[in-house]
Amino acid sequence: MGEGAAAQQADVIVLGAGMVGVSTALAARQRGLSVIIVDRREPGSETSYGNAGIISSGSILPLNTPALWKNLPKYLSNTHPALRWNLPWAIANAGWVIRFLASAAPSQTKPRAAALNGLIGASLKLHRDWIVQAGAGHRIRETGWLKAWRSDGLAAAKAEQAALAEFGIKSEVLDRQDISALEPNIIPAYSTGLLHTQTASVDSPGAVVKAYAKMLADGGGAVRQSEVRQIDPHDGGWRVLLADGEIAARHLVVALGPWSAELLRPLGYRVPLAFERGYHQHFVPNPARKLLRPIHDSDGSFLMTPMEQGIRVTSGVELAARDAPSNFSQLEAVVPMARSVVEFGDAVGERWRGARPTLPDSLPMIGAAPRHRGLWLAFGNQHIGFTTGPGTGAAIAAMIVGEAPPFDVQAFAPSRYIA
Repeated sequence: MGEGAAAQQADVIVLGAGMVGVSTALAARQRGLSVIIVDRREPGSETSYGNAGIISSGSILPLNTPALWKNLPKYLSNTHPALRWNLPWAIANAGWVIRFLASAAPSQTKPRAAALNGLIGASLKLHRDWIVQAGAGHRIRETGWLKAWRSDGLAAAKAEQAALAEFGIKSEVLDRQDISALEPNIIPAYSTGLLHTQTASVDSPGAVVKAYAKMLADGGGAVRQSEVRQIDPHDGGWRVLLADGEIAARHLVVALGPWSAELLRPLGYRVPLAFERGYHQHFVPNPARKLLRPIHDSDGSFLMTPMEQGIRVTSGVELAARDAPSNFSQLEAVVPMARSVVEFGDAVGERWRGARPTLPDSLPMIGAAPRHRGLWLAFGNQHIGFTTGPGTGAAIAAMIVGEAPPFDVQAFAPSRYIA
């Protein structure tokens, strides 16, 4: 940008074009605000691309519940498919680990579940409206998703069902015969299942984010692809330095997922953000033996789901530095287990790795930055960002215009971690 040239202006700049950022920009635009959304890549190309595509009613239980303590000994072996951890990362981030474990106290579970239930309820309604308005209604499947146990999982399934029922979330406990009736094309490997009946899924989460971004652009929002270099308070608002120029706005929303913390550091904010890294691979489906819905294999801690690109098999969580070299061992370990349930052919495309941003209490930051007027934080949605993006965006847009969010945002206040 030449000296003296005016920066492109808007009411709101949103940094990050994943589900959370696009939803925030869309919600702000629908309130009549002028919006610019910026990302170095096309919308839906980073973390929001690689998830299981589930719009989940039942993801209200945080990762760190009291059950974590029971499972901790097997996780410490660093061989369990649910969790792998990098020792240098764990040592360098001991403070985050301690706070994460402390949040697993029994007294903290229900309040966090209630908070997530409000966020998810608002998000599900918006997803079902927006996906039709965006012309992507053909991508949604109202078939629920199935959590399944190979060994005797009846007690676990009933306990989870009871926990969900406390918040009015419906589910059905299934036996082997019920599972075969529900998924007649899979190999009968499971003895018990829990069907989340109010949950939907999509056949391409990246394409859904792109459809929402197109709806934003068609409605007058600006979508800009550029590297974000720096953010600064300026003239009562915010200036954003990009690789190809400057933009300015009265309000700035940081929704950059795992890249959010480092952008905020020059402003004096030290965000305790960790990264749930995950992997997936697509495989050629057998058209005669179709998988009808996402299945979470509880024993193997992986998920398999029918996608536009093929059968997507996802891995458990890897706690490591965001940009550490890929370690595909978790994914490689579960692919044979997936083949023992679903018939699929060769791998297609490249193996994918992403990093889901996670705070110690497993709740996102949704709200105003404590010390900077007009700066809004919307990140930390961990592995349920695809589900919770619309509710997050609607809350931020409401707060920008001085209205009450559609759910109680107190538990998500950024001030609980930064001052």
